[in-house]
Amino acid sequence: MKDLHDMTNEELALSYVDGNNRAFDLLLGRTQDKLFQYILFVVRDKDIAEDIFQETFLKAIAKLNHGQYRPCGKFLGWMMRIAHNAVMDWFRDQRAQNIIEPTHDNDLSNLNPKDILDGYVEADYVNDQVLRDVRRIMDNLPPSQREVVFMRYYQGLSFKEIAETTGVSINTALGRMRYAIINMRRIARENNVVLNMM
Repeated sequence: MKDLHDMTNEELALSYVDGNNRAFDLLLGRTQDKLFQYILFVVRDKDIAEDIFQETFLKAIAKLNHGQYRPCGKFLGWMMRIAHNAVMDWFRDQRAQNIIEPTHDNDLSNLNPKDILDGYVEADYVNDQVLRDVRRIMDNLPPSQREVVFMRYYQGLSFKEIAETTGVSINTALGRMRYAIINMRRIARENNVVLNMM
């Protein structure tokens, strides 16, 4: 039998369905950071994010136990879809109209640009400044565009995965990204911000 650590996430999910609880522990370890970052980015409150994160995993366990998982795509994409739905349910409960409610201190400080960028001290300084500028520009995007930018560039999801997670067509996801880029360029131009990474 294949060692659990050598299994893909999809194989671990099926192993858990077959009764191996250790498989789920490994799945949790592999996916929890990306899921929590996504939820926190959207709801902007750590306590609420933790509640939604726990709810996401409880729903995933229930779906796995009821045979509602089909390994036809990436397990993380499946989990992101559950997280997205949990976030939307929370916003509906709050009677919110938007996916993300921008606030005056809305930033991506929970993301570490050092994980993304590497280089010399000067390059790091310039790159950190560029990322701060990008975060400020993103604050001005409509919620649906911010979500697509985050999923694509900070979570590394494909447009197909973004479409599945947010419940829209691939063309809609691509369109939101296109408009996000257009808007970010316009905002940068209007504010004389130059976004050149070193």
